[in-house]
Order: sequence, then C-alpha cells, then structure tokens
Amino acid sequence: MRILNIHSRIIAQPKNELEILFSSLSSKNDKIWPKNHWPRLKFKDGLKVGAKGGHGAIRYTIEIFNPGEIIQFRFDKPQGFNGVHRFEIIELDSQNSFLKHRIDMKTNLRASLIWYIAIKWLHDALIEDLLDRVENHYNNSKKRTKWSLWVKFLRKILG
Repeated sequence: MRILNIHSRIIAQPKNELEILFSSLSSKNDKIWPKNHWPRLKFKDGLKVGAKGGHGAIRYTIEIFNPGEIIQFRFDKPQGFNGVHRFEIIELDSQNSFLKHRIDMKTNLRASLIWYIAIKWLHDALIEDLLDRVENHYNNSKKRTKWSLWVKFLRKILG
C-alpha cells in the first residue's frame, strides 16, 4: 500500500532563520525535536549523508542532506516501511518560509496495519509537536496541538 503523509506550516521567519534553527537537529542542543515528549532523534555520525540513526524503534539512514533546504531519510526499520521521509524549508518571501514534512512509502500488509493502528497517530502527534516547537521558538503564543485520546492511550500502553 502506498502511504503519503504530509504536515506543513508557514513560519513567519525568513528562510535563513529556519536554516540556523534546523542546524541544531539531533544535536545535544536540539531546538526542534520535541524530546521532552518523544524519544530523542539521534545519528551516530551527526547530520550527513549515510549517517544511520532514528528515534525509538524507527530507524533510518540520511539519504539527502542539503543544509537549510532538505534532509531526507530512508527507512531501515520497521520492516515493511519502504520509502522515505523528509523535511523541506521553502522560502515564500523575505519574511515567510514554508516548513514541510513528508512521508512517502510503500508498505506490506503487516506494516500497513502497524502504520494505521499505531504509528500514524503517534507520528502525526510528534510532527505537530515539532512544528509547534519551531513556531514557538519565534513567538510567545506557545502553541500546543492537542493529542487525540488514541495518542494518549497508545503512549500509555506503549510506555
């Protein structure tokens, strides 16, 4: 089954500001990843093409890395997740940028069931938390996307 999952947000900042913020991804001083609620994103060799890492049970390899524009990860685990996910920063104008996260993968039957029962919901909550964190970095609104009851339940039973 083909799965396409997209999250995006317009951030009222110039692209170069997001480039600076994204340079902290997976570092000890990560300003993007919502590590207070989710397993930390780690790469053994830092952010570079070929680096292996992930978060929790999700593992991947960095396939494309153009700082400030795109980072693309190819899934290594779970089995049956055949595809990529990526972050892109797109300049809209001198004061606004478009931040986009996209998963594009094909799954076998078992992986499709795992995706639709659990991972999709947790992934969507994590990415919205990440987008909130980016947006909140630049303003005082302290946006916090609410988790669904299903996400709360899954987090409780999965620990």
